[in-house]
Amino acid sequence: MAEFLDKAKNFVADKIANIKKPEASIDDVGFKSVTRDSAIFNSKVSVTNPYSHSIPICEVSYTLKSGNSREILSGTMPDPGSLEENKTTMLEVPMKVPYSILMDLARDIGKDWDIDYELILGLTFDLPVFGNITIPISKKGELKLPTFSDLF
Repeated sequence: MAEFLDKAKNFVADKIANIKKPEASIDDVGFKSVTRDSAIFNSKVSVTNPYSHSIPICEVSYTLKSGNSREILSGTMPDPGSLEENKTTMLEVPMKVPYSILMDLARDIGKDWDIDYELILGLTFDLPVFGNITIPISKKGELKLPTFSDLF
């Protein structure tokens, strides 16, 4: 009996391991706009749904770090919507960075008017039978800051 249960567990584990999961990638990170007290940056994330039904996205968590691994900001975007069935969906994740934090990064910004960054995202989905799963993705790059001519 124990041998049968072990075979059944291995069979189920193998089937679960080979089930397709949603895939995601960060396509772009850039400057979006400015407000009185902060700069808004935007990341565009493409998420592919391999299933024939829509999947709700529970939340998107994000952490933006500078090139020297110093955390600039982190947060969550609750309930960004659902993924359409058998399609790639583009998500926009806005990130509000207070000017006070950008001033702390002045040494990095002053060299070449950009911020070396690492963006770490966690997309949490509610999959039937499996429950919540989180797909971690990250991207490193340079975030060009706008000049005064870009703003006006």
